[in-house]
Amino acid sequence: MVTNLAHLIGETTDYDKKQQLEINRPKSWCKSVSAFANGRGGSLIFGVADDDTVIGLENPQLAAEKFSEIVKSKLDPVPEFSLSFEKIDGKILMIVRVEPGNITPYYYMGDGQQIAFCRLGNESVPATANMLRELVLRGTHQSYDSLLSDYKFENYAFTKLRSVFHARTGKEFTDD
Repeated sequence: MVTNLAHLIGETTDYDKKQQLEINRPKSWCKSVSAFANGRGGSLIFGVADDDTVIGLENPQLAAEKFSEIVKSKLDPVPEFSLSFEKIDGKILMIVRVEPGNITPYYYMGDGQQIAFCRLGNESVPATANMLRELVLRGTHQSYDSLLSDYKFENYAFTKLRSVFHARTGKEFTDD
């Protein structure tokens, strides 16, 4: 959970601030939800202007309902998140904590697109091909090193290595 909300400056790898829940432009904040779920988690704070002024939300309960509804329809799979409200200077903020996901990648599905986002510094960016491969492996609980190889160990011998090494360097390849 994010604490001392009034003292948070800007945006970081761990949190993102939004002035309001943009219902007509959900990608503006859904990409952060995707990035947090694909990474180490994070928080979205709704009701804070770009200059860090606390402005609050007009209807926090409606914002919470719309947030849940949009996440369920625009993200696949649906990441684990929790909603809470915080009152600062009489204004109500909505804080959404997105947990790191176990079944990555988490895609944003909208505008005819299917994009997985990752958090780089204070930005949510589309995953590169390499990042996407890592997310797929993590989502299947594998690592690159644990993947099976198409090469058979018994098909290889050090005699071939020794002869190629000698041919290319003129030196002997010894066991030590």
